[in-house]
Amino acid sequence: MIIPKTYENRPGTGRFVLEDGMTVAVDSPELLAVAEGFANELRIDAGIRLHVTVDPASSAALRVRLSDHGLDDLPRSRGGRADGSVAADERHGLQVDDDGVAVWGPTPEAVYRGLTSLRQLAATTSTEGAAHLPALSIRDVPDYSWRGLTLDVARTFHDVDTVKRVIDMLALYKFNVLHLHLTDDQGWRFDVPGWPQLLTVGAAGAAEDRPGGYYTRADIAELVEYAADRFVTVVPEVDMPGHSAAAIRSYPELGPAPENHSGAVYLDPAADRAWLFVEDAVAVLADQFKTSAFIHIGGDEAFGMPAEAHIAFLERAAAIVREQGKAVIGWQEMARTNVSARETVQYWMSLTEVDAMLGSQRLEELIPPEFVDVVRENLERGRTDLHRALALGANVIASPTSRYYLDRPFADSALDSGHEQARSRLGMAAYTPTSIEDGVNWDIEDELPGVDLDTQLVGFEAAAWCETATGREDLELLLLPRLAGVSERSWRARTKSDWPDYRQRLATHSSVWNARGWNWFTASSVPWIDAPGNS
Repeated sequence: MIIPKTYENRPGTGRFVLEDGMTVAVDSPELLAVAEGFANELRIDAGIRLHVTVDPASSAALRVRLSDHGLDDLPRSRGGRADGSVAADERHGLQVDDDGVAVWGPTPEAVYRGLTSLRQLAATTSTEGAAHLPALSIRDVPDYSWRGLTLDVARTFHDVDTVKRVIDMLALYKFNVLHLHLTDDQGWRFDVPGWPQLLTVGAAGAAEDRPGGYYTRADIAELVEYAADRFVTVVPEVDMPGHSAAAIRSYPELGPAPENHSGAVYLDPAADRAWLFVEDAVAVLADQFKTSAFIHIGGDEAFGMPAEAHIAFLERAAAIVREQGKAVIGWQEMARTNVSARETVQYWMSLTEVDAMLGSQRLEELIPPEFVDVVRENLERGRTDLHRALALGANVIASPTSRYYLDRPFADSALDSGHEQARSRLGMAAYTPTSIEDGVNWDIEDELPGVDLDTQLVGFEAAAWCETATGREDLELLLLPRLAGVSERSWRARTKSDWPDYRQRLATHSSVWNARGWNWFTASSVPWIDAPGNS
C-alpha cells in the first residue's frame, strides 16, 4: 500500500480499525501542527475525522512522539538538501497493533514522513469512514536527501491553486523539493521592481498562444509557506543566458544587437544593462524564496552564443548568486565552466537518449533546419558534461531524460477513452514513449555511469515540462501515476524495484487520487481498484 517502498516492513498479527472521532495524541507542542495537518489530509483522503491533542501520557488510539528509539542502526541519507540543513533527519518508525498506532521520529519532519505512510495506509484501506489497518512494524529512511520535481510554469502558466495541488502530490509521495522553472522563452513569471515590462510584455503569454500570468510577491509567499508546512522547499530558477526571449521581448537592449548575431536570442554579457537586470532578478529571488539555500541559474541550450561568452556569463551570474548568500545550481551545461564543490550541476542529457537522437534522423524530423546543427553540437558536448562536472568536484542532481522527464508520450494504453485520446498529443515527440513499468524498473548505475553514489550524488529530480500540457488537467495526467514511480526510485534509489509488487501497491492509490479530484492517467498495465473498467 505504501509508496515509496519502506526500508523495513515487518507484518504482524491482527489489525486495528481507525475510526471517526478517535484521538491523535502528540507528546510535544512542536508536533501539534504536524499532527493537525495529518488529520486534515486524512479527512480529505479517507473521510476519517480525528481529534488532535497534546498529551505525553495519553493512551490514545494514535500516539505521535519525538524519539529516535530503535532507529539508531538505520543508515543516514546521502546527498544534500535544498534548505541547506545539515541536521535534517527523516528516519522514522510506524507501529500498528491491536491496541492502536504509534508514529515516531527524531524531528518533526521525520514524524511527518511516518504520518504520511500512515495516511497512505489508512486511505487505501478505508471504507465508510473507517480504515482497517493491518498489524505491522515499519522503520524507514530515504537513501538520498534531495527528492524533487522541476515544474515548468513558463511554457504553460499554472496558477497558485494548481501549484498547491502539485505540492500536495509531492507531500503524499515524500518529495521535499519543488523547483519552479519561472522563466523561459515563452514567459516570465515573477515581478522584478524597476522592470515593469517583464509583467506587461514578458508575462503576457505562454506557449501555443495560451494565456500568460505571473506570481505576485504575495503569491510566492503563499506558495513558499504552503510548501514549507509540508516539508517541501521551493527552489526558484531564472533561466539564462539562453531561454531568455521573454525578457528580451520586454527589454530588447538585454540581447545582442541584430547586427551582432544571426537570430540567436540570449542575454548579452557585453551589455551593462543586462548585468543590472541579472542582479535585480537574483536579488528578488533571494529575498522571496527564503527557505531555499539555492538559486538555479539555468545555463542550458544557449544556442548561437559563443562558447567563451556562455562560460563567462555563467561564472559571473554564479558570483552574483553567491553575493546574495545563496548556493548555485545550473543545468549540466554549467559543467563547461570552472565549476567546483560550491556548485551543483543538474544532469539531464541521458547518454542513451543522446545516442539514440544522434544516431537517427529524429532531430531533422522534429527541429527546424536552422537549429539542427546547434542542437546536435550541444548533444555531442553533453556526452562529457557529467564526467567533467565530477572531475572538477561539483555535486550532481540526477534528472536523466530517459527516466525522470515526465513530459514523455505514454507507451501504455489508457482505460479511459478521454485519456487515450489525450495520449496522442501529450508528451514531446522527440522522446521515446515509456510505460509505467519503465519508470521504476531500471538500475541507477546504468543512468549515472562513473558517479560515486556515496559522495558525488546530491539526489534526484523529475521534470514536468509543459510544451504539450495545455493546462491543469494535462499537467496532472503527465504527473500521475508517474510521480509515484519517481518517488519509488528516488527514496529507494539503491534497490531496484520489483515491478509486480510495485504494481499492486500502485493500484490501491487510485482511490486517493479520486478523493482529491486529481486527473490521473488510467494506464491499462495496472489493476486499478478504482478506475473505469475495473469496477
